[in-house]
Amino acid sequence: MDVTPKGNIVLKISNTKEIKDKVKMNGKKREYIKAGMRVLIVLKKNQRSGKLTEGIVKDVLTNSPNHHYGIKVRLRSGEIGRVKEIISSKQ
Repeated sequence: MDVTPKGNIVLKISNTKEIKDKVKMNGKKREYIKAGMRVLIVLKKNQRSGKLTEGIVKDVLTNSPNHHYGIKVRLRSGEIGRVKEIISSKQ
């Protein structure tokens, strides 16, 4: 990271694949979330605290291709929340 004379921060991006992978794993794009994936979600009741719940996706509930708060899913446990992170694509 470099700091310009005016105090603005300039980030040097060296690996665009690494950045795409990070965007992919954050749960905001529907195309990356499939049934059977292990994910971390935030439940409605935990939105203020940000507490995450781990589980396996049963259904993808968001119809739009992306959502700025995260794609809404139902876990196998029946809990519903928005995906904050994809842990793995395997069960």
